[in-house]
Amino acid sequence: MPYIGFGNEKEVYLLGRVLRNREVGYATIDDSRFKNFKKMYKRFMTWEIPNIRITASFEGKQWTTMTDEEGYFEFQIKEYSFPKTDHSWRVFDLELVDQVLPKQGMVKTEANIFIPTKLVEYGIISDVDDTIVPTGATRFWEMIKTTFLGNAYSRIPFPGVAAFYQALAKGTDGKENNPLFYVSSSPWNLYDFLLELLVVHQIPKGPLMLRDLGLSRDQFIAGSHFDHKLNQVEKIFRLVPDIPFILIGDSGQYDPEIYLEVIKDFPGRVKRIYIRHVAEKRKEEVLQIQTTMLQLGVQMLLVSDTVEAAEDALAQRWIREVDVQKIIEEKSESEIKNP
Repeated sequence: MPYIGFGNEKEVYLLGRVLRNREVGYATIDDSRFKNFKKMYKRFMTWEIPNIRITASFEGKQWTTMTDEEGYFEFQIKEYSFPKTDHSWRVFDLELVDQVLPKQGMVKTEANIFIPTKLVEYGIISDVDDTIVPTGATRFWEMIKTTFLGNAYSRIPFPGVAAFYQALAKGTDGKENNPLFYVSSSPWNLYDFLLELLVVHQIPKGPLMLRDLGLSRDQFIAGSHFDHKLNQVEKIFRLVPDIPFILIGDSGQYDPEIYLEVIKDFPGRVKRIYIRHVAEKRKEEVLQIQTTMLQLGVQMLLVSDTVEAAEDALAQRWIREVDVQKIIEEKSESEIKNP
């Protein structure tokens, strides 16, 4: 199971995992809650394949790595040149070298790698839970119920999100060259579910940076929510060094605090921060952080809906007016369908 990789013309980062195929399959709009639960159960009850070799191949060059005790494999490729072109995506061939099963035959797949083109205006990094889709991440049992009983069709994004992210990807030239990255504290077990969620709701795909819940990787949950998200956002900044970023999150789980650290660590790289206001009890804290950010030269907007953020992006001339109209229309249609 390769995860979408990314990098620049000198370095590529690719992560993935080798697991027994539980045949989860794709969701349908008619799936029952029980069927959704069975699929989610399979995602978490994994059978990992440790200590085996994986090769990655691209344009005649080959690299080899091994899976760890939880089946994860990682490639950090630095000794190869990936020149910028007009196309964002590269395709790597992955192959399982070692035999796991008798008569297993050849086990191969492809991994998509995002390398920004020469036409990029800026990048976008977004949280997922309570930023793209309502999750109740600050209310534990509501989050568990939503996660285990829903699917990609029943989980409805906030109104206008898909059109807004499409507009940001298009920028001012309408060509969808601006990369989107998604950073979440959800476990890697949900990777295929979240990718399917993006596709079903026509939200531009991009690398998903999730978290490991394994016992054998340092601790029960690999790092705190804060540390995980900060490390992943800053990894993106380091591997995509030549462009500024718009950061999007919510007020419920410390995204403002995390983004403040990013501003301090990478001065001049953040264009704007949009924070969806979902936690009234944290409003004063968030407004204090907003003041600190302004002193550092970055404006953070606390918004109640997607259109507010879109109108600001239009005023800054980062997106097109025609796309803002689509955002308004999508928001209205979504609110009618899902009152």
